[in-house]
Amino acid sequence: MFAGLPELGISNGEDLKETLTNCTEPLKAIDQFQSALPFLDLHGTPRLEFHQSVFDELREKLMERVATIAEGKDEDRYVKLEELLEKSFPLVKMPSIQPIVMQVLKHLPKVPEKKLKQVMADKELYKVCAVEVKRQIWQDNQALFGDEVSPLLKQYIVEKEAALFSSDLSILHNFFSPSPKTRRQGEVVLKLTQMIGKNVKLYDMVLQFLRTLFLRTRNVHYCTLRAELLMSLHDLDISEICSVDPCHKFSWCLDACIREKFVDAKRARELQGFLDGVKKGQEQVLGDLSMILCDPFACNTLVLSTVRNLQELLSQDALPRDSPDLLLLLRMLSLGQGAWDMIDSQVFKEPRMDLEVVTRFLPAMMSIVVDDYTFTVEQKLPSEEKTSLTYPTTLPETFSRYLYQENRVACEIGLYYVLIIAKQRNKNALQRLLPALVDTYNDMAFGDIFLHLLTGHLTLLSDEFGSEEFCNAVFDNFLLTSFSSKENVHRHCLRLLNHLHQKVLASYMETLMKTLEPPKQSSESVKELYTLLKEKLEASKKSPPEPEEAPSLDLGLHPVTVPSTPSTPTTPL
Repeated sequence: MFAGLPELGISNGEDLKETLTNCTEPLKAIDQFQSALPFLDLHGTPRLEFHQSVFDELREKLMERVATIAEGKDEDRYVKLEELLEKSFPLVKMPSIQPIVMQVLKHLPKVPEKKLKQVMADKELYKVCAVEVKRQIWQDNQALFGDEVSPLLKQYIVEKEAALFSSDLSILHNFFSPSPKTRRQGEVVLKLTQMIGKNVKLYDMVLQFLRTLFLRTRNVHYCTLRAELLMSLHDLDISEICSVDPCHKFSWCLDACIREKFVDAKRARELQGFLDGVKKGQEQVLGDLSMILCDPFACNTLVLSTVRNLQELLSQDALPRDSPDLLLLLRMLSLGQGAWDMIDSQVFKEPRMDLEVVTRFLPAMMSIVVDDYTFTVEQKLPSEEKTSLTYPTTLPETFSRYLYQENRVACEIGLYYVLIIAKQRNKNALQRLLPALVDTYNDMAFGDIFLHLLTGHLTLLSDEFGSEEFCNAVFDNFLLTSFSSKENVHRHCLRLLNHLHQKVLASYMETLMKTLEPPKQSSESVKELYTLLKEKLEASKKSPPEPEEAPSLDLGLHPVTVPSTPSTPTTPL
């Protein structure tokens, strides 16, 4: 380490050894050898500081050397590192030496088992060791890995649910607005990706955690995380994992559709190819594919594409059964909606599609669209050409029945149609449809995702809340039918009113405030929202607001007409 010093006229260890061996007065010899140290005193530099700086410099050089050896191509590079580890590990508890030991551990692809156990047994050492070392510990200690991952999974769910109850109500900035790439930059996804690295065993463990939690809670956000994690590893080009996950290419294709918020014909064929390509004996893949399709972002894209497809069929005077693309979308929706049942039962078979959804429910929904279109055209006719046509108030029995019967796919499509009606600011159709949502399969209409979207869409109809008839349709005939038994509905009601309380008819608002007053057992979130609303109402009484101009929003809406050319995908909900 000190070779070359004598050539520079600097004494080294050999000089000191020879001097002390041959001298008659060792103390004088040592004093003479240290003759350079008084210069430090002249400069006011404490000797400890000098020695510490030399030590720090040497330590940094050694750590750099360890990294250089590990990145080199010498066949015996890991043997050298293991030798260094043997010499340095006894000093691992010494703070000044610990970074060197940790650097050696980090660069060893296979740390000796004995050393791993020592690190794992010491909380302080475990805490400071690099993630590369922890991966080697985790892969054989699922419980310990679970303890590390669990807080991250909880954080992920809390963040997703917080987004659904955001105080910002907007059609342009909602739960589904962030692109897939943006979502994958979230803290939890990045941390999990780093923890997994290229370790297939750890990746499989995380997937197993997600399946177990999805089964236990039915929370669909775990399905989102399953897809985001795979695509995050795809972004980093971790072929060690992507090449062995049979869902990779399917997820990659679906991810592109989610980014565009539309499944075009080319990608539809690719997705169908993946589904049809599941070989005999590999049916278990369907469990993971169903989870990926159960992701709300995937479901959002599939239903939007379904409704878009129906609009095009109407313009062509065609029936749902005539569209292979539509049938594929329904197949994927059915597989996604059946994810929980499939994983729970461990029967990996695509659910049989209810043909009546295609032959009865969708035509009934199309008839509602036609009713609406006919009435709209009628209203635009010159007065002498108008008939006594009134807007229909009832719905086809088949449509209503499929909303509350055990058909999740039909219910999902029906709910999204309501959102599209709201986006088109179609008050009449909304008043006709909302009461039908009181009875939906598994109370899907009172789920947080739908209510989050609906409240955002209702901001487009804010002026209509000045009408008691419209308020009755939204509140009395829909939201208030379940708010007392479902606290999440209570919260969404208060979110909506906090946003547009100034538009609601004053007398109606007074009644709503009495109805929505939280009972004592309510959560703090509900109480805080109610208090905030109360304060806003009191403030607005003192200073009446200036009239607002309605925002001009180009939402890319697609009313049902007969286009001469194929139209583009709808704007995201």
